Amino acid sequence: MEYNFMTQEGFNKLMEEISRLEAEERPKIQQQVAEAREKGDLSENAEYDAAREAQGMLEARISELKTMAAQARIIDETKIDTQKVQLFTKVTVKNLDDKSKTTYTIVPDNESNFKEKKISLNAPISKGLIGKKKGDIAEIEVPVGKLRFEILDISL
Repeated sequence: MEYNFMTQEGFNKLMEEISRLEAEERPKIQQQVAEAREKGDLSENAEYDAAREAQGMLEARISELKTMAAQARIIDETKIDTQKVQLFTKVTVKNLDDKSKTTYTIVPDNESNFKEKKISLNAPISKGLIGKKKGDIAEIEVPVGKLRFEILDISL
């Protein structure tokens, strides 16, 4: 079985999304299907076909999220070692080329959000930072070239 490691916050967001889809989106789509069905001949009813397709996509998404929840393993953040970069740590780096500083949080794929500087464990930057300690230099190949970071701080 494959596990989805996540924080309690990530798990709560996942459960909220499932609830929202089931309580709000599912009834809307069921209503659209019912309204389209009332319009007559289903064999030539594009509106009905579109509503059914949307319904199928919604149900697939709900099923996918429920599978993620069933496979979830909540990580106790208090037991994470902050001596090296790893899943759920915040790492502050200095770009050695332009001297800019950035703080990233390393998270599972399903919790990544680049706007919030939460980067996926499987992203090239994360892969280059994992296992590094404060003071280390990380050279990371990315699609636009090579990044060179100095690890300034690691925390939760």
